[in-house]
Amino acid sequence: MLKLKTTEYASFYQPYIQVLLDNDKGIIENLKDSLLEFELLLSNISEEKQLYQYAESKWTIKELIQHIIDAERIFNYRALCFARNDKTELAGFDENHYVTHCNANDREYKLLFDEFVALRKSTIFMYQSFTDEMLLFQGKASGSYMSVRALGFITSGHLLHHLQVIKKRYL
Repeated sequence: MLKLKTTEYASFYQPYIQVLLDNDKGIIENLKDSLLEFELLLSNISEEKQLYQYAESKWTIKELIQHIIDAERIFNYRALCFARNDKTELAGFDENHYVTHCNANDREYKLLFDEFVALRKSTIFMYQSFTDEMLLFQGKASGSYMSVRALGFITSGHLLHHLQVIKKRYL
């Protein structure tokens, strides 16, 4: 069971925390395990499935991967700022606006896939560099306070959440 306090993240992120509640793994192990799950599930997606939408105005798998990349970069920036004890309040982001302007469907699938894998490996290195004290530091983003460690778990949970959606609605 995760030992996060609800004061370490906004309730908006609860679905991403919920995905991880049944394990006793730390941030690094969750980041590595969710990367492996990503690789196993999405390494061989047909071209037809890459552009599939299960309903009107829903994202394609390519757009979902780009969204996961964008969100992880934003979560990482927040974690880095907070770990460095930067007290600057950080803005939120509109994921739908980002996807509208991402051009993912015109990109080569393998490049999107490889970009995420490289990003996740970088995320793991970043979290390995944080001390236990840094993981407890908090900052404000999107109008709510969150801790560095909560962001680490949210990053894994966000990916797992979207992988569950892909399994259920796309494959």
